[in-house]
Amino acid sequence: MPARTRAAALALATTLLVVTPLSVAHAATTAQAAASTLRFTDIPGSDGVVLKGNVHEPGDGAARHPLVVLPSSWGLNDLEYLAQARQFADAGYVVVSYTPRGFWGSGGRIEVAGPPDIADLSRVIDWALAHTTADPGRIGAAGISYGAGISLLGAAFDPRITTVAALSGWADLADSLFSDETQHLQSAGLLALAGYLTGRPGSELQAELTDFFGSDYENEAKLRAWAAKRSVATYVDRVNANGTAVMLANAWGDSIFPPNQLTDFYEKLTGPRRLELRPGDHATAEATGLAGLPNDVWTDTRAWLDHYLKGVDNGIDRALPVHLKPQLQDGYEDYPSWRAVTSSTSRLGLGERNWLGTGSLRPGTDTGWRTTIATGLDSGADGGVIFLSNLAEQFLKVPPIVSVPLLPRPVAAVWQSGSYGTAQRVRGAVRIHLGVTPSASQGSLIAYLYDVDALGLGKLVSHAPYTFLNRTPGQSFTADFPLQATAYDVPAGHRLALVVDSVDPLYITHNPAWSTLGFGSPSADPSWISVPLK
Repeated sequence: MPARTRAAALALATTLLVVTPLSVAHAATTAQAAASTLRFTDIPGSDGVVLKGNVHEPGDGAARHPLVVLPSSWGLNDLEYLAQARQFADAGYVVVSYTPRGFWGSGGRIEVAGPPDIADLSRVIDWALAHTTADPGRIGAAGISYGAGISLLGAAFDPRITTVAALSGWADLADSLFSDETQHLQSAGLLALAGYLTGRPGSELQAELTDFFGSDYENEAKLRAWAAKRSVATYVDRVNANGTAVMLANAWGDSIFPPNQLTDFYEKLTGPRRLELRPGDHATAEATGLAGLPNDVWTDTRAWLDHYLKGVDNGIDRALPVHLKPQLQDGYEDYPSWRAVTSSTSRLGLGERNWLGTGSLRPGTDTGWRTTIATGLDSGADGGVIFLSNLAEQFLKVPPIVSVPLLPRPVAAVWQSGSYGTAQRVRGAVRIHLGVTPSASQGSLIAYLYDVDALGLGKLVSHAPYTFLNRTPGQSFTADFPLQATAYDVPAGHRLALVVDSVDPLYITHNPAWSTLGFGSPSADPSWISVPLK
């Protein structure tokens, strides 16, 4: 037992989750004293692979209990959920946690939620039905990150899984890690490092990582096909046909699986569904629950499973299904759908620079202007550092901050609104519609939206990268793309600022040396941003 606890602690440190080995050890100790029982076991997976797992069973003597399967997160093992599994078992669930193939003591190679992983989940259910008091008519799957993705995909292919709680998971893997042609450098690098440190990547994963970190895009189609096979968005019709009750919970600032791909998937679900979004980064909103501490995400997960697996009339099926906690706030807001989050939009036209190098951002259109920036230099505007920046926002309410007046205009284009007389309650995904004239055939830009106070300090509201390929140098085109969805209140007296530059440490950008990006607003197709408001 101590060796496995030390292994869990190393995995947690690798993925930067805020859970201490002392918490895991404490959970294991208290589990032995609880009414439920805990045992560690080998579980036969598909194609002869042996999976390491553990089983919590209630001690109430009942003949049958609902089953919850918990695949562990990327880089972690089946010790991850000890505290939560004990609580579920004490409440009358059989809980089977297991380490996916290729990680730690489980056999096989890392398949990144490929067909062997989905087959493994079904084999784990088979084993639980044969060796525990699990009820074949009441089966759910849940998990964080990798465990969330496997659970969602498993529900698409195994109709016995009637309920899923996917925490910090993905729906579209390609869009998560390769949005608008731009590779997410820090997040993919961290996943690759954790995979090599804690597991055994298969040859296919190694080849895909080589393609991902390459810059010539010649294998992009193959990479996207590989990712699509591992994306539940590809199989949404299967999930809907099965009538699976799906709860999705993520963070606004998730650096690995940003929220836009999840909100799109949520809107396509037709069965019982719930969407929760909170401040934080990947797996940080639910992390304290892994230590057995009170946690909103796990409380709602428990209520979701209680209702759809145990039939508890706790009202979660009647509550408004979109549950949001705005950035820098403590309270929650509830909506009947994701689309209902936005009640109106404000279109702001981008205008010409003034003598300070700042363009206007105001209703209406302003055409005929042109501004150019050099590429390859970081302006100081960026999306922060993976985990650290969004953790600071989550716990300290301090998002990434820049001085907007001091941003160097030769490498950053800046547009700023006038001060608002009333609070602007941004809800949803801001859309950018920007005329671009590149000096090279390919390149990247990153757009940031800031909440700017009277001193010119800008708090990051949202951002997104955009990469273009195979364009004619010197010929204009329109970059039309969304920033990541958010819920953010801009106080009265503050301004909005749009900043566009070419470098961000979070991403791999593709601007050739000495290239430039020109921005403009032709009369035939003016540049603007569309701000969704409540």
